[in-house]
Amino acid sequence: MKKASSRTRVVTGGALVAALALGGFGAYSASATDEDTTAAPAAAAAKTDAKNKNTTRSTHLTIEAATKAAQATLDAAEKENQRVSVAVVDRNGNTIVTLRGDGAGPQSYESAVKKAYTAVSWNAPTSELAKRLTNAPTLKDIPGTLFLAGGAPVTAKGAPIAGIGVAGAPSGDLDEKFAQAGVATLGK
Repeated sequence: MKKASSRTRVVTGGALVAALALGGFGAYSASATDEDTTAAPAAAAAKTDAKNKNTTRSTHLTIEAATKAAQATLDAAEKENQRVSVAVVDRNGNTIVTLRGDGAGPQSYESAVKKAYTAVSWNAPTSELAKRLTNAPTLKDIPGTLFLAGGAPVTAKGAPIAGIGVAGAPSGDLDEKFAQAGVATLGK
């Protein structure tokens, strides 16, 4: 191994000292900026965002509401001695909460999520969407969807904000009945 010359060591050492100094200055500047921030610029930015016609706001279920709906759905199924899984997804199809009932089949978890996603995506119960496959059979090829009864949309002001999916009962009609029980709970 070749030993570095004294000139190389001086240049390398100088570069290291400069990098450390600049890094320290950047950290100091960042913390000074954080301390000097006031509420006025934030309020002005919020007002500007509210007037921006290039953005929109959307309504989402709270975790509390999603959990309440999922539990009501599971309770409705248990009253009829059905072992199901329940999923509640937001408008974008992201899972908010899932509950897997005691004894629910292993396939029911994923099926419930897909039914919820399908219901919110088309803002319709999945039993209605399954009927559309006669005229448009390739709908079933859309990733993440499941065109079987058991999914119900949740709406606010006519727009879909969430979906509830249920899977595991012996028929899709029962799955959907339980999903509707969860939707009904949100209206109370």
